[in-house]
Amino acid sequence: MQTRGLVVKDVDHDSIAAEMGVEQGDTILQVNGTDIEDIIDYKFYCADENLQVLVQKNNGEQWLLEIEKDFDETLGVNFDSEGIGRTRRCQNKCIFCFVDQMPAKMRPSLYVKDDDYRLSFAQGNFITLTNTGTAELDRIARMRMSPMYVSIHTTNPDLRQKMMGHARAGRVMDQLQFLAQAGIEMHTQAVLCPGINDGDELERTIGDLGSLWPAVRSLAVVPVGLTAYRRGLFHLRPYQPEEARVVVDQVHRWQKIFQSQYEYPLVFASDEFYLTAGVTVPSAARYGGFPQTENGVGLVRIFKDQWSRARRQLPGAVTKPLRLAVVTGSLAGPLLQQVVDELNCIDEVEAVLYVLKNNFFGHNVTVAGLLTGQDLIDGLTGHELGDKVFIPSVMLREGESTFLDDVTVEELSRRFGVPVIPVDGPKDIVREMVR
Repeated sequence: MQTRGLVVKDVDHDSIAAEMGVEQGDTILQVNGTDIEDIIDYKFYCADENLQVLVQKNNGEQWLLEIEKDFDETLGVNFDSEGIGRTRRCQNKCIFCFVDQMPAKMRPSLYVKDDDYRLSFAQGNFITLTNTGTAELDRIARMRMSPMYVSIHTTNPDLRQKMMGHARAGRVMDQLQFLAQAGIEMHTQAVLCPGINDGDELERTIGDLGSLWPAVRSLAVVPVGLTAYRRGLFHLRPYQPEEARVVVDQVHRWQKIFQSQYEYPLVFASDEFYLTAGVTVPSAARYGGFPQTENGVGLVRIFKDQWSRARRQLPGAVTKPLRLAVVTGSLAGPLLQQVVDELNCIDEVEAVLYVLKNNFFGHNVTVAGLLTGQDLIDGLTGHELGDKVFIPSVMLREGESTFLDDVTVEELSRRFGVPVIPVDGPKDIVREMVR
């Protein structure tokens, strides 16, 4: 059984590896005399122009390949499991963990709690650093794994330890300072729980992380997500509008401080805080280049700006009657209503907005990205859906046409008898309309 090295999944045509006879199923054991543990090792050591690559063939033979290449030229080899191998699991017991709130009988991969620093570097996954030891921190620094994505939640050592249920959770500032001194850039997040790590605790967290600029490049402040499956878990509640406004005001005040000190806002409130508070999202200039859209920070502003441009391409009329259904979650309902109202100003267009409740995770979950295929079936069955149904692509697994509950877009299209079309934003809606 192979215990070291990376197994080759496939080899790019006309690549260096193909010319050297590397094939599917071969194993890369060493590069320049160094054992290869994962894709991080492989990419780091393959950056040299002169390589000695030890390959074990399918038949057990070992070849030592002498390779000369350009500095930025790859060998053209792809690996199983994206070259990471066994994922390092999270050992925390966070009071707000979303995985602990998942319903039963979903696909096994959704219950995996990873806290792997390699995935943070390679894929932008957030890690806590509680499961990252000294040797791993040294490796991050030595191999310049930058940027990293770190879940902070609070910089108060005692509170962080209690919130995350891990004895080493209180060491985070020492870990961040070590990485900062090594030149590693970090994007951070704080999941806020009402009355626990907001207020004065959030003041401390923002101030502590701001002191590590420019190593800490951003801090996203997001509200805790609560499903209907919290039986036996720590008691938490969602943010109320007035509480959300306090958080937004707090973030805005710190943005002004950081803008004055660093010429960069550094801390950002998630869209959910603005929508819950009923506060207008800031202009694009206040988002500092949108460093954390994956965390729901700035997507509303991007949507609004895209719609402002896309609506100029709307026709005054269509050649034949067109009936549209637009689907979203309850949080973004008012935002999409403005779009639907403008679509209905076009001659021969009839657009209807369907704002769906999340029956799968519970009605406290209001974001469109966590609606499932069954939620759409529950909310749309029996309605006249017209000629096309537009859904936000964030409802689907990245790069796929599958919802969280494994229902597919194709299945919904067949069930409703209408094309269900995932869209990334307003420009896609306009494009689909004029086809």
